[in-house]
Amino acid sequence: MSNRITSLFGIKYPIISGGMVWCSGWRLASAVSNAGGLGLIGAGSMHPEVLREHIQKCKAATDKPFGVNVPLMYPQIEEIMDIIISEGVKVVFTSAGNPKLWTKKLQEHGIIVTHVVSSSKFAIKCEEAGVDAVVAEGFEAGGHNGREETSTMVLIPQVRQSISIPLIAAGGIGTGGGMLAAFALGAEGVQMGTRFALTQESSASQEFKDLCLELKEGDTILSLKKLSPTRLVKNEFYNSVQTAEDRGASVEEMRELLGRGRSKKGIFEGNLIDGELEIGQISSLINDLPTAEHIVNSVVAEYNIKVEDITSRNIKF
Repeated sequence: MSNRITSLFGIKYPIISGGMVWCSGWRLASAVSNAGGLGLIGAGSMHPEVLREHIQKCKAATDKPFGVNVPLMYPQIEEIMDIIISEGVKVVFTSAGNPKLWTKKLQEHGIIVTHVVSSSKFAIKCEEAGVDAVVAEGFEAGGHNGREETSTMVLIPQVRQSISIPLIAAGGIGTGGGMLAAFALGAEGVQMGTRFALTQESSASQEFKDLCLELKEGDTILSLKKLSPTRLVKNEFYNSVQTAEDRGASVEEMRELLGRGRSKKGIFEGNLIDGELEIGQISSLINDLPTAEHIVNSVVAEYNIKVEDITSRNIKF
């Protein structure tokens, strides 16, 4: 399997793990990379020196390419970027901010830069900023989402028509069939968050993982729209958010309700009542906790089976 994404990152398969807060540490990133994909360390939940430690451990655990995901709204962004450069990281995925701020500096140090967007408008701005690739993420995804609420099936072809650089699809993808569908719509790679969050190597708490395995259709919902739209599992914290939003709570009230460390409490510490539980819609299709290697291999195998199936049926209209 070879295309512009595998060539850009120097990987075997165009499969990338999400840089998820409290899930994407060095164990998961190195496991995905060793399996032939591109593993990402999620810097969004790490203090600078913790990130340095994870980068160093990842380098010791794999000789394959890996990267770091950096939300550009990070309060210590300059220190984070200095660590990434000094540690010789070769791939950075940026999100939640203006790609013009860091793309050129990172590229000057030989770093490949990919930016995550939720609309074709921002994808165009990314290409203008000079990024090497774009991730277009539909609102099926877990965690922070775009305000447009555009689904992946609608978003990918629109972005593909808008830019010429390599395109990665994200949001609701966790199977070989999902990867094939994304490729049919114009993507050249897939980024999977939820599927890799629910693996043995994910640093999420066991309580969080077990809960997610029981989720059904409709058990996650896009919430916190006055702050930053976030897909959450319905729990007591979500109920509090919904009650506040229904009565027209202000941005300040919503920010106070969210507080600090809410996602750590839920995802990493396993507080399923008061925690902010972020996971994607595709969790309703997942009922096991395999290794990351198994996920990569099974997605590739299913992709090939689906291609053969479509070819054998010789569907024409």
